[in-house]
Amino acid sequence: MLHFLKGCLLTLLLLSSLTAVASGSLQLIQAGNQASLDQAVIEISLPENRRDAVPDEHYEIVQRDARFNPQVSLIPVGGLVSFPNRDITRHQVFSFSPPRVFSLDLYLKETPPPMRFETPGVEVLGCNIHDRMQGFIVISNASFSAMTDADGRIDLTSLPPGRYPMRIWHPRLEDTHQQWWEGEVDTRLDSRIALTLAATPPPMAEPSLLQQRFKRGLRHQEHP
Repeated sequence: MLHFLKGCLLTLLLLSSLTAVASGSLQLIQAGNQASLDQAVIEISLPENRRDAVPDEHYEIVQRDARFNPQVSLIPVGGLVSFPNRDITRHQVFSFSPPRVFSLDLYLKETPPPMRFETPGVEVLGCNIHDRMQGFIVISNASFSAMTDADGRIDLTSLPPGRYPMRIWHPRLEDTHQQWWEGEVDTRLDSRIALTLAATPPPMAEPSLLQQRFKRGLRHQEHP
């Protein structure tokens, strides 16, 4: 009888350990055409709603081919960001967004010191020299935050099982880029959410004539 009770207790402990971890995932798609939505940021409010303190984290947003790369960056509050210029033309990075208003001096290879972002929110980046350049920094203090992959998915298996408040940001939710979609997610399930994108996609930045001539010269050297 004692061995039987020990066996039952061991079984209960195993079941408890199995159910203590979520097993779900989340996929975001575009309403209408069902296209996967990558570079969407998800914030989930867990019961304690606390983000563990981390040492200074450094991120880079590279300027290449008159684009910000990556176009969307997710960083914690207090994160440091630098903006290296890998183009052969000068850039002047700026933002008028609520988290931090700033404007870097025009520069080429001399990367300015990294900037710290201490207020949560969405930072919209631009370049005073190239109007078509646009990038985003999402500064998060949520207890859980993540960005969707190329298939629009996020793995939820690291979270406790349950149903929690959630909000979602994507560059094309609306034109001010400050709006979030709000709802709930069950970490025990595989969920799919279709978002309606109202904002028009930004025009693709075109390389300057100098950049085009430089690239043609490189191709000619590689394939004379």
